Amino acid sequence: MSTVDPLLLSTSGGPDPPSKPAAPAPARSSVGSLGCLCRADSASSSVYEDCDTASVNLADEGDAAPRRRLESGVSRAAEGFQSADSQFFHRLSVECSHKESQRKVSWGGAMEMQRSPSSLETGVVSSSQEKPDRPPRGRNKSSQFEDMLSSEHEHEHDPRLIHINDPDRTNDRYEFTGNEIRTSKYTLITFLPKNLFIQFHRLAYVYFLVIAALNQLPPLAVFGRTASLFPLLFVLFVTAIKDGYEDWRRHRSDRNENNREALVLQHGDFRSKKWKSICVGEVVKIHSNETMPCDMVLLGTSDPNGIAYIQTMNLDGESNLKTRYARQETVPMICNSSYLGLIKCEQPNRNIYEFTATMELNSQRIPLGQSNIVLRGCQLKNTEWIIGVVVYAGQETKAMLNSTISRSKCSNLESYMNRETLWLSAFLLITCSVVATGMGVWLFRNTKNLDALPYYRRKYYTFGRENRKDFEFYGLSLQIFFSFLSSVIIFQIMIPISLYITMELVRVGQSYFMIGDTRMYDSSSGSRFQCRSLNINEDLGQIRYIFSDKTGTLTQNKMEFQQASIYGRNYGSSLQVNSDSSHEITPAESSGQHDRKLKSEINVDSVLLALLNEPLFGEERLAAHDFFLTLAACNTVIPVSTGSSSDLTNELNEVGAIDYQGESPDEQALVIAASAYGYKLIERTTGHIVIDVQGERIRLDVLGLHEFDSVRKRMSVVVRFPDDTVKVLVKGADTSMLGILKSGNDDGLFDSFDAKIRETTENHLSSYSLEGLRTLVIGSKYLSDVEFSEWQERYEEASTSMTERSAKLRQAAGLVECNLTLLGATGVEDKLQDGVPEAIESLRQAGIKVWVLTGDKQETAISIGVSCRLLTQSMESIIVNGSSEFECRRLLAEAKEKYGIKSTDFGKDYQNTEDLYNGDVTKLRSSNGQASESGTQNLQLTGVIANDKSEYNEKSPNFDYTELALIIDGNSLVYILEKDLESELFDVATSCKVVICCRVAPLQKAGIVDLIKSRTSDMTLAIGDGANDVSMIQMADVGVGICGQEGRQAVMASDFAMGQFRFLKRLLLVHGHWNYQRMAYMILYNFYRNAVFVLMLFWYILHTAYSATLALTDWSSVFYSLIYTSVPTVVVGILDKDLSHNTLLYYPRLYEAGLRNEAYNMTLFWITMLDTLWQSLVLFYVPFFTYSISTMDIWSMGSLWTIAVVILVNIHLAMDIQRWVLITHLAIWGSIAATFLCMVLIDSIPVFPNYGTIYNMAASGTYWLSVILIIILGLLPRFLCKVIYETFWPSDIQIAREAELLKKLPQQSGSRPERDIS
Repeated sequence: MSTVDPLLLSTSGGPDPPSKPAAPAPARSSVGSLGCLCRADSASSSVYEDCDTASVNLADEGDAAPRRRLESGVSRAAEGFQSADSQFFHRLSVECSHKESQRKVSWGGAMEMQRSPSSLETGVVSSSQEKPDRPPRGRNKSSQFEDMLSSEHEHEHDPRLIHINDPDRTNDRYEFTGNEIRTSKYTLITFLPKNLFIQFHRLAYVYFLVIAALNQLPPLAVFGRTASLFPLLFVLFVTAIKDGYEDWRRHRSDRNENNREALVLQHGDFRSKKWKSICVGEVVKIHSNETMPCDMVLLGTSDPNGIAYIQTMNLDGESNLKTRYARQETVPMICNSSYLGLIKCEQPNRNIYEFTATMELNSQRIPLGQSNIVLRGCQLKNTEWIIGVVVYAGQETKAMLNSTISRSKCSNLESYMNRETLWLSAFLLITCSVVATGMGVWLFRNTKNLDALPYYRRKYYTFGRENRKDFEFYGLSLQIFFSFLSSVIIFQIMIPISLYITMELVRVGQSYFMIGDTRMYDSSSGSRFQCRSLNINEDLGQIRYIFSDKTGTLTQNKMEFQQASIYGRNYGSSLQVNSDSSHEITPAESSGQHDRKLKSEINVDSVLLALLNEPLFGEERLAAHDFFLTLAACNTVIPVSTGSSSDLTNELNEVGAIDYQGESPDEQALVIAASAYGYKLIERTTGHIVIDVQGERIRLDVLGLHEFDSVRKRMSVVVRFPDDTVKVLVKGADTSMLGILKSGNDDGLFDSFDAKIRETTENHLSSYSLEGLRTLVIGSKYLSDVEFSEWQERYEEASTSMTERSAKLRQAAGLVECNLTLLGATGVEDKLQDGVPEAIESLRQAGIKVWVLTGDKQETAISIGVSCRLLTQSMESIIVNGSSEFECRRLLAEAKEKYGIKSTDFGKDYQNTEDLYNGDVTKLRSSNGQASESGTQNLQLTGVIANDKSEYNEKSPNFDYTELALIIDGNSLVYILEKDLESELFDVATSCKVVICCRVAPLQKAGIVDLIKSRTSDMTLAIGDGANDVSMIQMADVGVGICGQEGRQAVMASDFAMGQFRFLKRLLLVHGHWNYQRMAYMILYNFYRNAVFVLMLFWYILHTAYSATLALTDWSSVFYSLIYTSVPTVVVGILDKDLSHNTLLYYPRLYEAGLRNEAYNMTLFWITMLDTLWQSLVLFYVPFFTYSISTMDIWSMGSLWTIAVVILVNIHLAMDIQRWVLITHLAIWGSIAATFLCMVLIDSIPVFPNYGTIYNMAASGTYWLSVILIIILGLLPRFLCKVIYETFWPSDIQIAREAELLKKLPQQSGSRPERDIS
């Protein structure tokens, strides 16, 4: 993730304003103050906006009126979200004075979605609509990108009116809810009908219900009526008990929550009141460590500056403290106990990172933002008390609106399983049709003899001829129809509905062991692995593409200030700055240099420090002063005293400590660096900043703050100095800052000295990027009276606007963010996480392609790519930096021609192509992307396609066996994704081993994922740690969130979460492999287990005149799937391991078994069905011929078949188990023992027709010999095939398993062999 790296490119400039105009001090009450200080999306590495593009044209000062009309029209469009099939791609052009600057934004244009919408734990999904000309995806399709917060804009023109301390007037129309919450689903009256209604939403239960209902009809009563209802009633009862217990716990929790008490202003005094009785408009007082009962706008705090610290862990999982502010205008309200005023706020919505409101107080309109509201569930910390007015209560609070269930996904393996289920359904219909047709033919031929024939007697004798009972014959047509339905009842388990329930249990067990894996526990952050989705565990074993963010994902996101370019000079080439944000303040030993020093050891550049100690004379000294002043002031970091004194401004010589609280590691690093050089941030409020400059405190009045956003890619603060001059301090990414610097003087002549400084600074920026440093450009400008007045008017109007506030604030920022004086640039190091290079290398060896999608500069991304072994010297790099559609098309065409990349035929089956070439689409260019060991590549950063200048490539122009790397920027992606160039990009990208996308916006990340997801059947995984990764995470088949420094937005939107990127190696190569192999085998085994039982019954029916009669007892048929064979399936699905984790990590290529679908494919399915057919024939005909001349009754034969089929399927399972543990033995052999026990109990009941059968059969040696013969003959073909196949055509997994058994694997600490075991 990029900190402030822009997506926008700008080259505009303008006239230079007067150097130091003195701006008159307007009335302080009319000055827009820091409306949203310390937001989560300040100039930080978190980007909380996927912004829609708008054209904001800022003309010169003489065109103010037409400019306002234009901006008004543009701002209305700026907030509109464009769906994928509408006008996606727009432009953002910001005119600064006389020159135009165009900036291409995001995936066809950035989208203004009000700050991190997808960070909410809601299950709202951002996905992309598939283009009409794309082939449908085999697994699932990309759905339409839609506005995740569109519902929040429905009432933006109908604001909510809150009368402070007047709840009756506020809710005079009874339109607001109370503060009572309810998370439970049921009441005593609604539990039974509602629970049954919810349960029968599952297709499996409906299927069982239909079968049970058919069995209740007399002509179709195949099983006993009680026996047929037992499985359904059992499942419904157990589920109802579970749901009832969970809902009882919710009721108890709701009751405890609603009966908590808080202090509410009543009759002029704060008195205790239950939470459920609090109303909108009431004034509430909260003390330290108490929880907020509802969403409140702050009116005052115990801090004289109106600052309050809250912990939002219950809301978004973040443990760091957040800063909230009470407006200075409301302080007299607290002092005078006169709570009057009107708040106009937006309607309730789920966006916890945005709040738009205004307060009308004493004829003033005061803007309110996200920093002025505290939300339900937050806790007050380090603040004695706060007072606020309730704006949202109960179910309308943001916390309650976000308490929805996340979306569920369907795994790739499950979608294939559904295909085979259709085949089994067709087979079921065929078998039922055969039975019905056979019965019809039999009845037609023997209509006159039905009284004498078995199975079809019209009359049968129950208690003698006198008490005989008529056999109801409904006619030939109805009998055929009834026979068909009866066959459906008998063969019902052919449709493996129970398999879905078994898969749920297995996934829960697999998730338990993944969560408990101590090797994926991050001790540094105290975070363990999380399974947030239980439906896609097996997908982890089939990942082909990994889309990774950089900052905070591959890197630590713990910034260390390393270098600085000030006034064209480079400083700190060996600078080491500790990123610890805690600083001890002690009296300095040197005179006047520091009155405080950092707690930790910090090395500073002595040359720069000497410059800062000189008097404030000279351009270079002034530039250095403004440079560090901007670092200290232009941020949202809050200094918090952790020493004995809480007032830092009065601590002249006292020993204490400052803890810089900030949500952005970038800002903390810059503030720490400024403090190390003597520019210490001491105090920050909504109205002023206090900075200790070399022992002298300077108070800067904050007149306005323009937060960082992903459109502007910069941040600015307008401050008034003690001498009454007004200045704007700006920092941002180079591509957004260099275009708004002043480029000429008043005479229109180009200033060669300024140009030289700019050129030198740009060279420094390039060198920083090559070293992998994150860069920022610093600038400032004095504002004239006219400029300040115009900006102030526009800023106040935008700050108090209830609609399109973000777009209007951007327009106001454009008035001052132009013609800036270049002060310098910074280089901040973000080190790689531990184990990242090794993890990426292993993933690549496993056949997984790793793509990096980042907002950083191209040079920075390439440097990180080399550091993490993503890019190698043997790679040929294709660099696409197009500035137009024509150029992008040409670059892609040249790359395809040079490297022999063929266009993809989407009419072909991608899966077959990938299976043929081990899943590598690069075979389309007749190579597997293998690198030539003797070839070296010289990366070119300036050209169209990097040319290899090595001698090897001059002599050998054949690139068939050369690994390729594609490096493309976000500006090119605008043209490529907008125009009909996606297929060309797809051809080139899939032919490369590595793809690095630079300067990409959040939606462009999702667009790249969708490019692969919608055109192939490959499984995709996206991993990131910030809010700007959410769209990418939700678009991918599997989303992984990193519990990093940027909050938990990515974690809450993900399917799995972990603390470090290196854990991804173990997650995929070990757990992903195990889960896939287990689940694939379990599905095939369930198909086999059910089909062999059904076919055995089918052969019997064919020998009983197609009469749909059974030899098995009703309870044996019911218990077969419920008790006899279910437990071993679940145990093996959870615990079986084909290989140890050490082997899987040592030989990453073993992971390719999942990519090739070795464990589950159509061929294996039909082979399994053939084996099933053979075993069913053995099951039926061995006892049939053994007892053909005996007098054995039908129940005795059924007893033999029951025990034989149970032993057979369990021995079949035992043959394939790779890891035997105690619980596996208990499950397998215990199931066989349980079957004997159940049969003994059933045969001991006198009323059953099979009474005493097992006792007679068990005493016969022929009985046991028949069982042994069935097992041997049934499993012999399978055993022989396994022996032959594993002897002559062993798989990689089989070879590795044999090596494990023979103890021939190398030690883990040894060097990895060049070739895999295969």
